[in-house]
Amino acid sequence: MKIGVFARTAERWLNGDPTSFADFRDLALATEAAGLDSFWFPDHLTYYPPDGEPLGCWETFTILGGLASVTSTIALGPFVTAIGFRNPALLAKMVTTLDGMSGGRFILGLGAGNWEAEHRAFGYPFDHRAGRFEEAIGILAPLLRDGAVDFRGRYHSTADCILRPRGPSPSGPPIWIGAKGERMLRIAARHADGHVAIWPTTLAQVVAERERLAAACADAGRDPATIDLVVGTHVLLPEDARTASDDRVISGTHEEIAARLQEFADAGVAHVVVDPRPDISLRAVEELGRVAELVR
Repeated sequence: MKIGVFARTAERWLNGDPTSFADFRDLALATEAAGLDSFWFPDHLTYYPPDGEPLGCWETFTILGGLASVTSTIALGPFVTAIGFRNPALLAKMVTTLDGMSGGRFILGLGAGNWEAEHRAFGYPFDHRAGRFEEAIGILAPLLRDGAVDFRGRYHSTADCILRPRGPSPSGPPIWIGAKGERMLRIAARHADGHVAIWPTTLAQVVAERERLAAACADAGRDPATIDLVVGTHVLLPEDARTASDDRVISGTHEEIAARLQEFADAGVAHVVVDPRPDISLRAVEELGRVAELVR
């Protein structure tokens, strides 16, 4: 099982200090130094905390392009991108360019989008998200995998579109789809290289996701062994541990956290993406490297 790190793109850290590309660069390089496998950002245009004013954030694909040029071993990608933020044919062009910039280390995480406020604020529709997603992936996947598509739909269209030049990945970068609803899961079973489950913290939740995926693959006539189960999870590292238990986060000693992640691996998880709580830091990345060593 591979282990990655999740970092937010918010304009400031929890302590109030502003963020910059240099901060994200240092975190990504620390991820490589710690022997971890991947580094991820969500794809948001504005954050809407439960309390308080909206919080600005940096643009995800621009940051990933910068990180592709300064890293050398870790996989990079959005976890996950809201597919409605970009025309699907243009997104394919962006993704294959990032595939080339990273030397084949880019992974495309996709979702239908979950915050209506940011869609409305930036002028993107929020209706019929699953239908829009299904049409978009009908353009995006053939372009990335075959290099060409001709598509006429209700929401999206292309006319003899070709994707050239191609990046180093022969069939395009892997496509991971985050699917909470049953329709999205059926789409993932048809098109995805990986299904993203967000945010299980227990073995029972992981097993339930595995069973949901297996059922969707059976309906699609697909072998579930051909699609990776990817889990995003929250981890509270020992120095940050609270005295009270919280079932929404994995906590404990390094050994206890590693044991929980090992349960995920034994249950068939191919890649786990860890969101360190309460906030990512260079120290948190180093500690996650220690956890990964124990899992391995």
